[in-house]
Amino acid sequence: MDPDSTDPRAAARPPHVPADLPRLLRHHVGGEDVDSLDGATFEVLDPVTGETYLHAAAGQAADVDRAVAAARHAFEDGPWPRMLPRERSRVLHRVADLVEQRDARLAELESFDSGLPITQALGQARRAAENFRFFADLVVAQRDDAYKVPGRQLNYVNRKPVGVAGLITPWNTPFMLESWKLGPALATGNTVVLKPAEFTPLSASLWAGIFAEAGVPTGVFNLVHGLGEEAGDALVRHPGVPLISFTGESRTGQVIFANAAPHLKGLSMELGGKSPAVVFADADLDAAIDATIFGVFSLNGERCTAGSRILVQREVYDEFVERYAAQARRVVVGPPHDPATEVGALVHPEHVAKVLRYIEIGRTEGRLVAGGGPPEGLAGSSYVAPTVFADVAPDARIFQEEIFGPVVAITPFDTDAEALALANGVRYGLAAYLWTTDLRRAHTFAQSVEAGMVWLNSNNVRDLRTPFGGVKASGLGHEGGYRSIDFYTHQQAVHVTLGDVHQPTFGKEGRPS
Repeated sequence: MDPDSTDPRAAARPPHVPADLPRLLRHHVGGEDVDSLDGATFEVLDPVTGETYLHAAAGQAADVDRAVAAARHAFEDGPWPRMLPRERSRVLHRVADLVEQRDARLAELESFDSGLPITQALGQARRAAENFRFFADLVVAQRDDAYKVPGRQLNYVNRKPVGVAGLITPWNTPFMLESWKLGPALATGNTVVLKPAEFTPLSASLWAGIFAEAGVPTGVFNLVHGLGEEAGDALVRHPGVPLISFTGESRTGQVIFANAAPHLKGLSMELGGKSPAVVFADADLDAAIDATIFGVFSLNGERCTAGSRILVQREVYDEFVERYAAQARRVVVGPPHDPATEVGALVHPEHVAKVLRYIEIGRTEGRLVAGGGPPEGLAGSSYVAPTVFADVAPDARIFQEEIFGPVVAITPFDTDAEALALANGVRYGLAAYLWTTDLRRAHTFAQSVEAGMVWLNSNNVRDLRTPFGGVKASGLGHEGGYRSIDFYTHQQAVHVTLGDVHQPTFGKEGRPS
């Protein structure tokens, strides 16, 4: 392990613990913080030390019932669905203001709870505010279809909020991804029940205070902590929740799909990924290396859109591998709260063990050129050095399976057709990245690659106006921009006759006797 990639002072530092941490996280139902009805709790671990730092209420079906009832009451009897879009927009802009005002505290808690580097956690907190601003503006500017048949009929679309939205979020960038769902669900007039990931419940509990201060009516936002197979499953199966938005593993998505089917729920699921980054010989290698380093090692590699398979044309393959490995060894691994840290602590001991198992598998499937396990000189057991395997065959497990950590597989190719076959040769289809100066090749490849999103000579920069989602095992449906508005609303077609009624007439004369 290159000593430049770790902070030599880190081993001597005591772990950072934010001030005023709660000891118990409770559910938030109908405007009140409440314990689980059976009093059950579960442990939440500090990623750096692996030690329990708080307990959270462990929601069960009865707790979900209570939250759904509160959300349903707020939807049927409260003002939120009946407010004008401009009125809801003002409230959501106040939410964004509060998030921005508290971004440093949000980032500190998020970094501590998830292991994300503090600078990246701060960026995610600011993105959360922008998500609310975007949907607050969109719901006001939104226009719907209207068609006139001259002199005969006017046809238009009337949108209605669906009701209680069930939101199930992951642990990798929890606060930001919660905002990604909360923003459009609330902007369109729905009420919500949020079930955050059990590994990282801390920042989710801040939403209740933010919403109350911003003026969101009581009962519009409800929160149930708990395990996915308990609280999450109860939310998916609940007959009073007509739609579920889920971000997480593909296997969990399959379970949700099956359990939601009897109720014919609306589903939006952004699932796993094993995204290719394709580097052609004519690419700007400096830009491609910087982007692919960031694309897999930012957010500790715990990102669904990570370009974790790098496909490099053979003419530049050796140079790329050498330069990429050298730069990966220089990535700064350190305590999450240190502003110099680029890769922090992985979220949970279970996840660390999974990533390390894949690294051991990778030793038999590729040539290890950087990393390979925990870095030297860091206290704690949750750090994994940026790990790079070269010469990885397309049937290797580290090529085919989502690792969700700071591990990348590099594979050579010769032709455009081979690159496309390699890119499409996995069960996932979330994102793809392409590096070339040939404009025709770039667009041709983009049309053929099996991915919900493609970035050409670009890193993963999100434009909320565009759809976000994947194909194959990477998801079902899309959100972002008007796709989110579509998902969180019923679209009712209204037809109005103008002037005389134009229609056939049956039975006017009757049959002769």
